[in-house]
Amino acid sequence: MSESKAWIAGTTGLKLTPDEIAFFRDERPWGFILFARNISEPAQIEDLCAHLRDLVHRDDALVLIDQEGGRVQRLRPPLVPNYPSGSQLGALFRENEELGLRSAWLLSRLHAFDLLKLGINVDCLPVLDVPVEGANDVIGTRAYGKHPEIVTAMGRAAADGLLAGGMLPVIKHIPGHGRAFADTHHELPTVSTPLEELAEHDFAPFRALADLPMAMSAHVIFSAVDPKNPATTSGKVVEEIIRDYIGFDGLLMSDDVSMNALSGDYFDRTKAIFAAGLDIVLHCHGIMEQMKAVAACTPELEGKAFERAQRAIEYRKEPDASNEEELREEFQRTFEAVA
Repeated sequence: MSESKAWIAGTTGLKLTPDEIAFFRDERPWGFILFARNISEPAQIEDLCAHLRDLVHRDDALVLIDQEGGRVQRLRPPLVPNYPSGSQLGALFRENEELGLRSAWLLSRLHAFDLLKLGINVDCLPVLDVPVEGANDVIGTRAYGKHPEIVTAMGRAAADGLLAGGMLPVIKHIPGHGRAFADTHHELPTVSTPLEELAEHDFAPFRALADLPMAMSAHVIFSAVDPKNPATTSGKVVEEIIRDYIGFDGLLMSDDVSMNALSGDYFDRTKAIFAAGLDIVLHCHGIMEQMKAVAACTPELEGKAFERAQRAIEYRKEPDASNEEELREEFQRTFEAVA
């Protein structure tokens, strides 16, 4: 049985408060997630990651971050360069498939260099959502393209780059957020597209990359499957689409439980997430009262969820022998070649 509870927690600042220290020690999150508010300079980030792991008595505790490039990039200059977005990589792919795939791998490998030295070992990447015309911009330029074949190929290259660098990838947002016409941070979108079209377009990249160790859910209603509940709280979507049709048997975590696409208080939201069959609930904002409600109804990490969590941790390998400076120069040349 695990020594952890089935949740991932955020924190409020550059270092932990006394209340956070006591709370995390008692409530034992399986992992943690960092945001720009947690980032200043390298020693501070290293100290924060080490402190988090020390509190839960697990050297293998995962520390996650959203480091995609483009507008979703928590580490910025001078720590790391401003990197291109998924759509910029996808544009390169459309010019030259070989260069596009190499650029996706290189960027992920550079993310791994940037993050692993700081103590961060999970990048919530690749984004496998396939936007449609007119969809909300919450995905937008984060996507590799508007064709599932491009997203699949680029997503695989990005995941492989992270894995080569000793990082774990998280595919998002399963089973697909690209057709949502609302921003799930603020409201709940409903997708009424027929199931056959969803399978060919939205679900296809996730099905192709279902072997990867972790996935983050979409707070989106797919009315062809469940007209009442978003994927995150729909047992029907989880079992029939994510687990069965897509074939994903890795660790399934929610997108942020704080997002307003979900209804009810934090206790009810968390209960609904676990009732739907997700393995882990994610709470990002570090707000203590919210975390207390989430932790209060979060179970121990055990059974099938524990097995998936262990498989995810074991999926992570030692970094390859790539030379960082050489890869940075190659990445720069790759983009200059089509400028």
